[in-house]
Formats: sequence, structure tokens, C-alpha cells
Amino acid sequence: MIDKSVTILTMKRYFDAKAERVFEAWINPEIIRKWLFTSAETNKVVKNEPYVGGTWEIVDHREGTDNRAIGEYMQIVQPNKLVFTFKMPQFSELEDSITVEFDQFENGSEMKFTQKINVPHEEDWTAEDIQKAIAEAKDETEQGFSLMFDNLKAIVQGIY
Repeated sequence: MIDKSVTILTMKRYFDAKAERVFEAWINPEIIRKWLFTSAETNKVVKNEPYVGGTWEIVDHREGTDNRAIGEYMQIVQPNKLVFTFKMPQFSELEDSITVEFDQFENGSEMKFTQKINVPHEEDWTAEDIQKAIAEAKDETEQGFSLMFDNLKAIVQGIY
């Protein structure tokens, strides 16, 4: 068993688009290809089976390297909620959990993204090393998803 810590990242985004449209952007492979991880130019594999127990996979090719992300759907409540696992096997065998919730408002919608991030420990780490790794994992994840959510916003609001 891998020694690890867990941290929670929560992000919210507002869209001038219906919740149904934002939800669709999370499950439609042709839309996913345009924003999740990088772009349609670098996402060379996008597979999605949007049902409970179904799996998803994205292979993003950048700088001569394939970055593979995989997971399984745990809960789907269309158009309000997705819960799925997230793992990048080339980096770790640990699996994160992601929950995305969508709320409709009169003039748009809100997306709440929550990721339970598993942070593996090295054998000789001190408590300070662990805290640093947790902070870095959370910051890097937030930075990456923030860029992706900017692309998502452009797509669902018809700018892209």
C-alpha cells in the first residue's frame, strides 16, 4: 500500500450558458477533445462511455510524450452531477475522485468542481516535505484545471 495524504480542491465557474450545455461538454467526446487536458490538436485519443460503470480515456500528446488519463463513472445525474475517478497511470497508481455539479440560474449556470487528490509520499519524507507536496499538488491541479475551464467557457459560450 502506498503511503499518501489527501487534499481537496474545490473550484467554481460561472457560464453564460445553460447547465445542460456545460454538462454535455463533459460527456460528449467531440467537445471533450477541444478542452479537457489540452486541445483537439494534441488530444489524440478521446474515449467516453458516460454511464455508471462506464470508462473514459484521454491521451494527450505533447512534446513527444503521451499523457494518459483514465477513469470510471461512479454517478451520473444528467444534467446536474458527474462523479468519476481520475488516474494518470504513468505518474501514479493512486486514483483521485472528481465530482462536478451543475446549477442552472436565470442568466446562466454555475459549475462546482471538487477533486479529492491523493498525494503519494516518498519513504524518507518529513512532515514538512509532506505539507509541501500537498500544497504543490493542489496548486498544480488548480492551475491546470483553471486553464482548461477557460477553454470550456469559450466553448459553451460559443466563443470557440
